[in-house]
Amino acid sequence: MNLKHIMIASAVAATLASCTGNGDGNETIIEKPEFTSTDGRFTIEALEALGRVSEVKVSPDGKKVLFSISYESVELNKSNADLYVMNIDGSELTRITRTPASESSFVWMAGGEKIAFVYPADGKPQLWMMNADGSGRTQISEIEKGIQGFLFSPDEKKVVIISTVKYAREAKDLYSDLPEATGRVIDDLNYKHWDEWITEIPHPFIADFDGSKLSNITDIMADEPRFEAPVKPFGGSESFAWSPDSKSLVYTSRKKEGVKYAISTNTDLYLYNLEDGSTRNLTEGMAGYDTNPAFSPDGKTLAFLSMERDGYESDKNRIFTLDMATGAKTDLTADWDYTADAIAWRHDGKGLYFLAPKDGVIPVFSIDTASREVKVIASGMCDYAALAPVADGSLVTMRHSMLYPNEVIHVDADGDVKQISNVNTELLASIKMPKVEKKMVPTTDGKEMLVWAVYPAEFDSTKTYPSLLYCQGGPQQAVSQFWSYRWNLALMASNGYIVIAPNRRGLPGFGTEWNEQISGDYGGQNMRDYLAAVDYMKQYPYIDPARIGATGASYGGFSVYWLAGNHDKRFAALLAHAGIFNMEAQYLETEETWFANWDMGGGAVNAPANSADAPDYGAFWRKDNATAQRTFALSPHRFIDRWDTPIMISHGELDYRILSSQGEMAFNAAKLRGIPAEMVIFPDENHWILKPQNAIMWQRLFFRWFDRWLKNEPATAE
Repeated sequence: MNLKHIMIASAVAATLASCTGNGDGNETIIEKPEFTSTDGRFTIEALEALGRVSEVKVSPDGKKVLFSISYESVELNKSNADLYVMNIDGSELTRITRTPASESSFVWMAGGEKIAFVYPADGKPQLWMMNADGSGRTQISEIEKGIQGFLFSPDEKKVVIISTVKYAREAKDLYSDLPEATGRVIDDLNYKHWDEWITEIPHPFIADFDGSKLSNITDIMADEPRFEAPVKPFGGSESFAWSPDSKSLVYTSRKKEGVKYAISTNTDLYLYNLEDGSTRNLTEGMAGYDTNPAFSPDGKTLAFLSMERDGYESDKNRIFTLDMATGAKTDLTADWDYTADAIAWRHDGKGLYFLAPKDGVIPVFSIDTASREVKVIASGMCDYAALAPVADGSLVTMRHSMLYPNEVIHVDADGDVKQISNVNTELLASIKMPKVEKKMVPTTDGKEMLVWAVYPAEFDSTKTYPSLLYCQGGPQQAVSQFWSYRWNLALMASNGYIVIAPNRRGLPGFGTEWNEQISGDYGGQNMRDYLAAVDYMKQYPYIDPARIGATGASYGGFSVYWLAGNHDKRFAALLAHAGIFNMEAQYLETEETWFANWDMGGGAVNAPANSADAPDYGAFWRKDNATAQRTFALSPHRFIDRWDTPIMISHGELDYRILSSQGEMAFNAAKLRGIPAEMVIFPDENHWILKPQNAIMWQRLFFRWFDRWLKNEPATAE
């Protein structure tokens, strides 16, 4: 089925659905697309038709699983998530919402008889409640600015709500006679973040709840109007933890502003006492990120994730516990050389489950709080992506790989793993998916590097294929068995390419030394790792050495720009998305100065004990910082005279992490050099390409570009 047919089928299903269910008014409801593969190949249309599973919650009695599935409407150019419930063995799957907007942040309430969730009302997200079968929807909050998340106390008599307070000054605040003036008055840093100008910041509000409405809504940081909690841009309800007795709340905040905010990753955990309104810093003196607080079942211990060094956002994420009576802190992972991504207490209170990248995959682990012994609970050639412990000692999670998106998984107390959802099983069964192979590749400095090779579904080793080197972003983000709707390696392979995906230097999962090597060495060993992977794979007769391309986003985009001037004829075509081209400009353009300081200035060596003493220590003008001088000397724009390879560039104009001017500079340079180049700018996208039609357009342009140069196919508009 082609894209046009999918759009028509989706529109018909959505229109019919809008006449039934519990939708609001006559708004169109997005339903599952009626997709059928005509040739058994994994295509852009198949990717867009997949259901996207997220957020699993187990009922208090451990018998049911609540989760969401979202589908995209290409015609409406948006997606929508609805809620589903099934038994913990996967039986009796029931859809309980059918609405034109997405339910999110959902939790079980009242012993499993009700569900609380966020849903829009009059254009603002609000707190709602409904029965466990989806009936009896009732709006609970009427917050003027809406809410961004919530967390109920264990006794369900209190709730913390995330809403916003004003931060920035506008012209009309200074001159009341200019109400239509649009100027923003800026006198310090932290004026924009990710994809927005910072005019408001999140604050935690605590309210009483009587089962039907909220009252006594109080901003617990009212006397700290310039500090945010949770931390932007991605902090949510995981930034809070209620004590089991419902008398106190722990929250995460970085209580800094301006330059101090821009150069620091030092968040702390604060204990707010509801009875006397006092606040106490629980992690004072701990310099890096402290996040994800979680009380043990008995309330005596607080677990949390902690990074050691201020300014280093990819530091090892350690699992700490805090004795609430004595204040004693224990690093449970001091002898375990990997970084944790998420934690959840076991119901016995004697240990925690956690996720962590290790050796190219993300298993589920368990760590005992007494012995600190780490055990693997569930693993395989896949990544696990959620933690929902069950009282009987089992666990509900999600799992994906490079070949399939999230499905819900049950891991019983004996370690037996069972897939209990089949959201995409039927669709994927109709498609011949690629094959993934693990290869250990020697590096130029005598080590071994795990490289994932992804082959087309009907791979024939007697034929030759074009290849794509995949360059990871982050820069310290695992190349595990990830599934992406933007950088989908299976889709690349299904279009006839062999994909080479190295776990180069600077990626987690291979120990702290491997992960940290990249800081202050952007144009160094990790680039040699990329070239080593290409040279190794080139030895296989089925890879055509004259038809190899390179692609990546963010730091992966930087990698493509850098390789463009340093690849010695290895690549025949390049594509960079949201990449850093001019590092000097990037240092002053990005909103997260701590990142530029640490990564460009070699923070581990050069960061002062108190970075406030030298907020610019990683800057290109710091002649006393040899690491910074070396880094900026290796900026991709300094090698433009060596560019000789066709390059495509894409960027979002709402990207404030890496401004679109970086891509524009690279494109202009290529054209001035007479190099074949193409650029696509998305005015309504940020660091990612999220809108369905933009995503499809980007994928089409991606393959049009590489097919032109690596398959010698003419560029077309199709």
